[in-house]
Amino acid sequence: MRLDKFLKVSRLIRRRSVAKSVADEGRCRVNGRPAKPSTPVAVGDRVELDLPRGPLAIVVRAVRDVVPAAQAKDLYDVISIPAGED
Repeated sequence: MRLDKFLKVSRLIRRRSVAKSVADEGRCRVNGRPAKPSTPVAVGDRVELDLPRGPLAIVVRAVRDVVPAAQAKDLYDVISIPAGED
């Protein structure tokens, strides 16, 4: 699955167009490498995001095209969260 679509489906970023912009600006890395919106994401990949609220790092647990909002957090494990969020 594409990085921008995964970020949207997992609800880490609300809109795919915003996810694309974040990747285009160089604020996404997959497995330590700069990632484009079309970078493939697979189970076990580490995704790092530089978000306005702070850096976020996750490990992909599952990849699905459609997920109910309540199950979106099941798609990834958080490694580090932005300061001030628990």
